[in-house]
Amino acid sequence: MTTDVGMPTGDKLILRGLKFHGFHGVKPEEKKLGQKFLVDVDAWMDLRPAGKSDDLLDTVSYTAIYRIVKEVVEGQSKDLLESVAQLIASTTLTKFSQISAVRVKVGKPHVAVHGPLDYLGVEIIRYRSIDVPN
Repeated sequence: MTTDVGMPTGDKLILRGLKFHGFHGVKPEEKKLGQKFLVDVDAWMDLRPAGKSDDLLDTVSYTAIYRIVKEVVEGQSKDLLESVAQLIASTTLTKFSQISAVRVKVGKPHVAVHGPLDYLGVEIIRYRSIDVPN
């Protein structure tokens, strides 16, 4: 379930700490050598049917979403993390009509910043009702 404004609410599928090697970035060495990317995904949908039936057909498989993330991050090079996150979100919403909203966080743990950090990145939220054409 989602609200028209604000954060999605209700049930969600959760994928955390997905790690892939990709070639995204604006610097030539990022495109040539690549680097590790960390991805988290939340996908909001009604999980009641699956909870009652205990049947995979009543939900979306975590592995199906994982494959989308893997294909995007390991696929065609993008300059911006915003583009990587957008492609993950739009592909997920397009492929799975049961999902009403998706949040995608993409982080780069190895960046040219002088100082300690876990990662730098972006987080986007996309809604079926707003972001997927009918």
